Amino acid sequence: MTCVRALYRSVALTGLAVVVLVQFVASLALLGPGVLLGMVFLIPPQFELARRLTNRWRRLFADWTGREIPVPYQPPPPPPEPDEEGLYRHDSTLYRTPRFPAFFRKLDWLVQDPATNRDLAWQFWFPFVAVLPLGLVVVPLLRLWGPMWTVAVTPVALAALPWTVGAVTRWSAWLLTPRTRPPASKAIERVLLAWARCGLLVVGAATQVVLFAFSMACFGLGFGLGIIFLIPVALSHFRWLANLRRQFAAWSGARIPSPYTPELRPELRPDGLYRVRNNLYKTEAMAAFNARWQWTWNDVASWRDLVWLGVDPVVTVATVGLPVAGGIYGGWGLVFPWIWTEFFGAEWSAWYGAVAGNRTLGLITGVVLVAVSLAGTNPLLRVHSRWTAVLLRPTKAAAKEAELRERVERLTQTRNDALDTQAAEIRRIERDLHDGAQARLIAVGLTLGTIERLMDTDPDAARKLVAQAKETSATALTELRDLVRGIHPPVLSERGLPDAVRALALDTAAEVTVVGALDGRPAAPVESAAYFAVSELLANATRHGGAERIGIDLRHRDGILRIAVTDDGRGGADPSRGTGLRGVERRLGTFDGTLAIHSPPGGPTVATLELPCVLSSPKTSTS
Repeated sequence: MTCVRALYRSVALTGLAVVVLVQFVASLALLGPGVLLGMVFLIPPQFELARRLTNRWRRLFADWTGREIPVPYQPPPPPPEPDEEGLYRHDSTLYRTPRFPAFFRKLDWLVQDPATNRDLAWQFWFPFVAVLPLGLVVVPLLRLWGPMWTVAVTPVALAALPWTVGAVTRWSAWLLTPRTRPPASKAIERVLLAWARCGLLVVGAATQVVLFAFSMACFGLGFGLGIIFLIPVALSHFRWLANLRRQFAAWSGARIPSPYTPELRPELRPDGLYRVRNNLYKTEAMAAFNARWQWTWNDVASWRDLVWLGVDPVVTVATVGLPVAGGIYGGWGLVFPWIWTEFFGAEWSAWYGAVAGNRTLGLITGVVLVAVSLAGTNPLLRVHSRWTAVLLRPTKAAAKEAELRERVERLTQTRNDALDTQAAEIRRIERDLHDGAQARLIAVGLTLGTIERLMDTDPDAARKLVAQAKETSATALTELRDLVRGIHPPVLSERGLPDAVRALALDTAAEVTVVGALDGRPAAPVESAAYFAVSELLANATRHGGAERIGIDLRHRDGILRIAVTDDGRGGADPSRGTGLRGVERRLGTFDGTLAIHSPPGGPTVATLELPCVLSSPKTSTS
């Protein structure tokens, strides 16, 4: 009975292999125009159809294996929300309707999900693997090698059929099940990646030698033959390589900011001349050349880059070049020739794969060389990053100037955001007043005029209108209170931030726990910004994250107000995909505050906001 069921399942696997092959080919046929021709609207329907079909195969394999195969896909993104101006944002583009932002969110959700890659890998390999169980039974029956071979092999293939069908089923279930790689696999991947990065740095060192020779040639032609336009080229053409190396330093956790001063540009004067510092030029081309000349010549970072370009190849080969050379020689020069000779019988040259004429000693030496090379990649990468930072990081004066310039730019941006937010808030208040309380007060005035006319002629109708006017005025008062609460809640003014946050917790659908206290009160604007930021985070946790329990922790330490909001929702929060979190960032940025979000798919979500502020004494507090 087991063999019959296995035979049935092997036939089903063969038929399923054809369906999956058609599904995979159809996916490639639709993805081709979508990627190459820009017809991206073809991609989401195909991915959704592939997911529905793959989920059916998951249920089938779950029935065959007797264990549940959970669906590994990330939760769908929340629908886009309009900003203060009623526009919908996706990345750096604003749209009038939510259709395009919703489409691009859906596209990112489908394409960037790691489970999608596993599904495609299974679709590619399954047609080849699924035909093996039935093939092991059918091939002997074809009598390609004679009847005796058929008689001998067919019973063995039938007896092994349940095992082969089970192996294919378990393999499919394993590939379609969400999983995390073991720590050992991640460690091996990190080591191999570090070794590959060392190899990339060695290749880059060869490029540096060519660029340094080119720079010296430009200096020789510029100073020797008077071809002065080559001198700025000699000082600036390799900046892209230096910036690339600064990014590579992040491999070891080092951060090297760009040390260059802002690019100098010609300024057009009212008299039609172009000014570059204290020099005037008639043509823009000459002014631009002089600006580039002064910008590169007077920048200390240019000369430090030139010194780095000449010295770094030697340092690179002496540090990260060692594990690259050791790994290549140990693996290719010693281990591989031994494997080739032992298993394939072919002879290599006498000095390949041998140490002192002994191949066994060569094998041991090769394995040790590869192991030592892989083990030393990360430490040597850190040493190389520190060396890179010596010449490529800004000087102290340049770092302070760049920090001040960056701070000014950020404050300018946050000031503009604050002005935009303030203008949008004023428009919202005007709109709410016009559509709400103002309209109701006008209706009360009209009703009172009607009551005045009906007092003598129809007192009953007048009394009904009085009740109606009373109800309308009460509604208007409620709307005015709600509007004032949205501008600055009374509980915040009267009780302070911790009690105001606890009041928010009572109005939240989820179970909210608030811990922590403040020794004083921040400035009123900072307090208001923190209150509305927490309010938005609570709304996002319940509305989009589906959180049931939320924890809020308030602390003030070292001049920083820190509020952490943790929820058990579905995760996946991303400020770039919604206007609510972006609004929180803009609100905090006005006070030089920050918002950090850690929200992996499946949760939990931890949002930490920090606001630099000084607390007032409790005795002088308004609470």
